Amino acid sequence: MEVSGTIKVINPEQQVSPSFKKRELVVTTDEQYPQHILIEFTQDRTDLLNAYSIGDAVKVSINLRGREWVNPQGETRYFNSIQGWRIEKAGAEASMGSGPAAGAPAAGTPSASIPATGMPATPVPGSLEGEDDLPF
Repeated sequence: MEVSGTIKVINPEQQVSPSFKKRELVVTTDEQYPQHILIEFTQDRTDLLNAYSIGDAVKVSINLRGREWVNPQGETRYFNSIQGWRIEKAGAEASMGSGPAAGAPAAGTPSASIPATGMPATPVPGSLEGEDDLPF
């Protein structure tokens, strides 16, 4: 999953225990009703934030994490967190070739060569493609 927006906050690194560190980032989304999303980067990924500043437009790759905890009274509680594992400047995917257009033909080139699926545009002899009567 990904979150895109502008960096609002970059917190300093926190050493939670001798073997665990984290750093938090708040990204404000670019929507009609902007959301302020807190994203945690842990362990060696905390260093990824060193190259970014407040106000930078970014795209953050995230994982949703959920935990169950039973308190001393025996009540079960659930907690969610958002963990970041990659961050890049917004628009960087076009220059790096990792965006949705990667592998797609450039404007003005024939699109029959290789579609976005990476499969040949023409049917392979002996395949089932084209043998059904479905309109799609």
